[in-house]
Amino acid sequence: MVGLNSCRDEHKQPWPSKSRGCSNTFGSFKLRLSNFTLQTWVVIYLLWVPTLAKAQSIGLSNDQINSVSARLAEAAQASWELGTRAQAILELNATQYSVFSSNSVPPSSNAVEDDSMEPIWGIARRIMGQWNGTSGGSPQPLMPDGSAADPASNGVTILMANWTGLAARDSGSNSSLNYDYAAAAKSQLDFLFSSSVPKTSDGAISHRVDQLQLWSDFVYMVPPFLAYYGAVTRNRTLLVEAYNQCKLYRSYLQDEKSRLWRHVLLGTSGIDEGFWSTGNGWAAAGMLRVHATLTNNEYANTLKNQRRDLQKWVEEIHKAMYSVVDDTQIFTNYADQPPSAPRNFYDASGTSLVAATVYRASLQYAGSRYKYMGNAERAWASLVNSTGSTSSNSSAPFANFTHFTPEGWLTPVVNPHSYGLEGNMSAEGQSFVVMLAAARRDWIGVNGEYSAGVGRCQGVFVSGLVGGLIAVVVGAMTFVL
Repeated sequence: MVGLNSCRDEHKQPWPSKSRGCSNTFGSFKLRLSNFTLQTWVVIYLLWVPTLAKAQSIGLSNDQINSVSARLAEAAQASWELGTRAQAILELNATQYSVFSSNSVPPSSNAVEDDSMEPIWGIARRIMGQWNGTSGGSPQPLMPDGSAADPASNGVTILMANWTGLAARDSGSNSSLNYDYAAAAKSQLDFLFSSSVPKTSDGAISHRVDQLQLWSDFVYMVPPFLAYYGAVTRNRTLLVEAYNQCKLYRSYLQDEKSRLWRHVLLGTSGIDEGFWSTGNGWAAAGMLRVHATLTNNEYANTLKNQRRDLQKWVEEIHKAMYSVVDDTQIFTNYADQPPSAPRNFYDASGTSLVAATVYRASLQYAGSRYKYMGNAERAWASLVNSTGSTSSNSSAPFANFTHFTPEGWLTPVVNPHSYGLEGNMSAEGQSFVVMLAAARRDWIGVNGEYSAGVGRCQGVFVSGLVGGLIAVVVGAMTFVL
């Protein structure tokens, strides 16, 4: 795969000099070679400039992002959908409080008064309004669920509400909102480590309550919560445990040959040995959140080895996933299988999440020349491809988009409640688009639009360049002969 070098770098090598015998041996060809050189550079320029312009112009407007976010708010109901929505909001609209910012964890308590956090607080109040636990009572998850892991995806939201003093602020005007966020967060933590949740012999926490079973989804739901809890409470042991859970899950789920992660292993029912694209995205995104939390806290210098491992493991997923994507730049539901295979189809949802993790990895540690930036740019270009112009007076923000319905639903997507079937309205898919748009925006903010377009240039442009060069060569040869 071509890295993120400038398109011009591939053409810095000069033509043969006189000392190499070109004009001395073939003097009569000198003028023709010069003409050939001129023609070549003209074609390069004509192909290069429009491609860069197109790469730089693609994107989503604020109205379109708002439409995607509105559909997300409508659809997010399940525990992990609320947790993923909260993270998407942080990354898009409350960036300074996200672990992906350069700010330390935990954030300033002033966040409680920040309007951008109000949707997060709404989720926190909704969860606490239905929570059945009590301070000092038996450990309870934040929401009733057959999954031990999915409710924990809301743990960061509850921890932030507690840290910033949301209950004290809310109860000033409504005493019924004096929720004990600290007790709820601790209860969720204790529940994960209680005997109610099965564990492997080496300590991997089960994704399910009713059976010992490991899902790749777990890595997004639990380890980021453990890491954030550790950062807020200055508990280095929990920070390390977040890393350990990632390490354990990788040891069970990663295929040694392809390096792709299997979706569901162990247990007596519901096993899914396939390389589910969204599952690989969940794992990469979860490990990046853990990495960011380990980086932006007081123990960062003592966790260098753990951070280095997480970087390596995320890159393994990027390499494995982008080695099997086809020319559409959209992953299939099971990444290594064609769309015609059973339970398979193109999935824009998993594609969005994996691409978002490329931008985040590049921003966090890999640098602007991260080798998979070109893949992420091409995925973005495919996802936001429009088949025609949108009328300025159109009420549909996504008229004529290939991968969005006119109302703003991402398509095609896997059914998030039945991962072997194609769906049509996915809350998590909407979150992934928001995360991708936010990550790409942040990447461009640091590296510039031109650099972000180079990755796409190197894929789309090079194929066009080859054809153009062939035409020039043929024309020049005809002239010489």
